[in-house]
Amino acid sequence: MAGKRLPSSPTTVTVGPADRTRFSTTAKVPEKARRAGVLVPQSRVVPEETPIALTYGGSTHAVMMATPADLEDFAVGFSLTEGIITDPDQIETVDVVAEDKGIDLQISLRDEQNDALRLRRRHMAGPVGCGLCGIESIDQAVRATPDVSGSPLRLSEQDVVQAVGLLNGQQPLHLETRAVHGAAFYVPGRGLIAVREDVGRHNALDKLTGAAARAGFKGAQGAVVVTSRVSVEMVQKTAIAGSPVIIAISAPTALAIRTAEEAGMTLIALVRGDEFEIFTHAERIERDEEKCARFSARIPR
Repeated sequence: MAGKRLPSSPTTVTVGPADRTRFSTTAKVPEKARRAGVLVPQSRVVPEETPIALTYGGSTHAVMMATPADLEDFAVGFSLTEGIITDPDQIETVDVVAEDKGIDLQISLRDEQNDALRLRRRHMAGPVGCGLCGIESIDQAVRATPDVSGSPLRLSEQDVVQAVGLLNGQQPLHLETRAVHGAAFYVPGRGLIAVREDVGRHNALDKLTGAAARAGFKGAQGAVVVTSRVSVEMVQKTAIAGSPVIIAISAPTALAIRTAEEAGMTLIALVRGDEFEIFTHAERIERDEEKCARFSARIPR
């Protein structure tokens, strides 16, 4: 699958089932399940986990264990959140090459970005790994997070509840396997404009970032919604994407909370039905009664 040129104009992003035709994303495996004290032979569908290399100019930058779907989105999103590019147009082509034991995403950058990446590589001390790619020091691990405090985005309490509720129904791979993470982009008044899934929470967020960017959406327009816990990397990637809000079903780490606070980001977690907890910058979330009062004030008497 060579030479796929990325679109120079926004393309449609769907929130339904992802394209799962090119590579197998699941496998059916035999098992023995203990039911009512008896071991019963049966089978279960589980997700595939594939080594995916991200290669720039012929040199591999990172190898991630990921779900083999939405690979162009992954190439774009990873490139954005790792600071290799700042705009999808800086990627010329993405070649998806199937290898014997994995997939190689061969990414061709424009000359300026190629030069910047070559300079960055010169300063790398050693190999890279999952999560924090291409770093060589503790300082880089806790890199500066973009300030998103200037975003005018406001959400209502109902927006928070609705965003998670919608995501629960838009994860076909999770419904089939119960073993992958989901990430979505929620825009008030429009709902979810993109949903991506992966065995890795960082990968799901990278794929989402790529999908939204390729569709022409800016991070400041909406909130990132994830099914995983919120680590510092998830906050950093959300801020790099430009979103001032991250909403999670699970809990955050202490460093993630401190990082979100400093970045001016609203961090909401532990969403259960209509209950949730706001850890930072609660001023961005409007009480439902306040929103109703403001709307009522606009209606002529």
